[in-house]
Amino acid sequence: MAFRFSKAIFCLFVFLVLSWFAAAHAQDQQPSAAQMAWQAAFKSATRGPSNIALGDQAVLHLPAEMAFMPKAEATALAKALGNSTGEGFFGIIIALSENENWMITVNHTAEGYVKDDDAKNWNADELLQSLKDGTEQQNKEREKLGIVALDIVGWIEPPNYDAADHRLVWSMKAVDRGAAADVPATVNYNTYALGRDGFFEFDLITNDDVIEKEKPYAKAVLDALAYNSGKRYEDFEASTDHIAEYGLAALIGGVVAKKLGLLALAAVFLAKFAKVILVGLAVAGGGAFKFFRRKPRDNG
Repeated sequence: MAFRFSKAIFCLFVFLVLSWFAAAHAQDQQPSAAQMAWQAAFKSATRGPSNIALGDQAVLHLPAEMAFMPKAEATALAKALGNSTGEGFFGIIIALSENENWMITVNHTAEGYVKDDDAKNWNADELLQSLKDGTEQQNKEREKLGIVALDIVGWIEPPNYDAADHRLVWSMKAVDRGAAADVPATVNYNTYALGRDGFFEFDLITNDDVIEKEKPYAKAVLDALAYNSGKRYEDFEASTDHIAEYGLAALIGGVVAKKLGLLALAAVFLAKFAKVILVGLAVAGGGAFKFFRRKPRDNG
């Protein structure tokens, strides 16, 4: 049940990108392995409008204003930055416009059919309190490690499940305890598409300064996914198919830890929302993306 672990680590990608950018910019270094990996991933990216096959599960009808960095190059980029990706990782979606600096990770979790019955009865306030309670428990461990405690402020978007299309969207606002009011808050805008064998997750990595402007991009990607015939949620066969050990509410952060007693998942969940994920975006204002996109200096 470590379905968030590898992706949570990968989300540190953004911080490492920006950290590397700051050092390289300050020292006027030649293009490093990280920048070259970025350039290779950008060069290999498929530009929309295009149809991107996501294994045997689905097709992503990539919109015109976006580009898709495929698994091999996106994984190499993560490795160049000291990270790893899970087997369910498919790639990264970025904006083609240099005026847009968001990125969306594409992952598939193949742990079986996720029942959505609990969506009929869940209460957003209760879910939020569960997240807060789990955060307080994990803050004790964070403090032992010398890491600033986190506070869950509230929903950026409360859990919204479309039962007809089997799509889930949710996002919350988390801040470092004691942070100034004007410090941009950490945001992962989470969107899910349920299928017969598991679910796709598209995570928009950003901050609360721009989330309202960027929500449409995440939703456009979610709407652009089409499961293949036989892999759709409605293709489920109760007599033969594997059913996940958790329900839909488990996909809303730490609720799975409370429901199943898997406290380790709470730590993984909080790692995903640590300030380290997005602090660079708030400081650099997208400068890393523009820096990566420029051509390497000619030494000849």
